[in-house]
Amino acid sequence: MEHWRAEAALGRRVLVVEDEPLIALALEEMLAEHGFCVVASAQTVAVALRHVAETQFDVALLDLRIGAESVEPVADRLDVMGAAFVFATGYGRSALPPAHSARPIVEKPFRTEALIAALAAAARRAAQKA
Repeated sequence: MEHWRAEAALGRRVLVVEDEPLIALALEEMLAEHGFCVVASAQTVAVALRHVAETQFDVALLDLRIGAESVEPVADRLDVMGAAFVFATGYGRSALPPAHSARPIVEKPFRTEALIAALAAAARRAAQKA
């Protein structure tokens, strides 16, 4: 991993919104191996919104589809807060909500390097704005 990515990841707190428990667990392990700390995980939009309101985090990873629900309400809330987030999707950029079409995405299935780079870059940009 490049040095700047390691520094950008080190200790960064991540909110993971993913409806598949095995994927969420794998993400938590993968992120921990690269210096991130998953502080909360949500499998529904309602729980994700509660975490957004109550949990301190540096960057969020949002699965585009949470069961039958769109994660758009969570993205909208994060956008209003000025919080950093990255979409995870197997549907490509064209599936993103129009209001968030320029947001960073990582394609499923995840490539570790792409996921870590996207989260590190989003966290770094957010830290520079603060």
